[in-house]
Amino acid sequence: MMTSRLVVSLIVHDLATDRLAALQFGARSWAPEPLWTLPGGKVEPDERADHAAVREAFEEIGLVCHPQHLRLVHTMHVGQGGDGRGQFLALTFATTRWDGQLVNVEPGKHLRAGWVDLAQLPTPMYPTAASSIQAYRNGGPAFDTAEWD
Repeated sequence: MMTSRLVVSLIVHDLATDRLAALQFGARSWAPEPLWTLPGGKVEPDERADHAAVREAFEEIGLVCHPQHLRLVHTMHVGQGGDGRGQFLALTFATTRWDGQLVNVEPGKHLRAGWVDLAQLPTPMYPTAASSIQAYRNGGPAFDTAEWD
């Protein structure tokens, strides 16, 4: 059964150090090795996408961000997600404002959370995260597609 889903991610950019907040998650059924990614996840029913990005950042890395400080930098329409559940639309927002300290809030899910150098990103990186970071570097907003025949 085809489903359509909405997911979000958030680029938190520390301009003073030119680093981004990132997570490394362990191998999953759809990823045979640990991959680096941005904080993010699914938008809940009746939840605004920008609110979901803020919620996910807090739930995954402990940073408090606010929707009014976000800007949309990338949209990707993926034809088939790695989980085999159909297409999804991924929206990536960016912010340079937050409160709190970056921590790995979900150590059972993520191997590490930390600040990574924008000029030298860790590898391997999850493809949608890599595309979003490139769109951000290019000034966004950008639209891409992936996994379509």
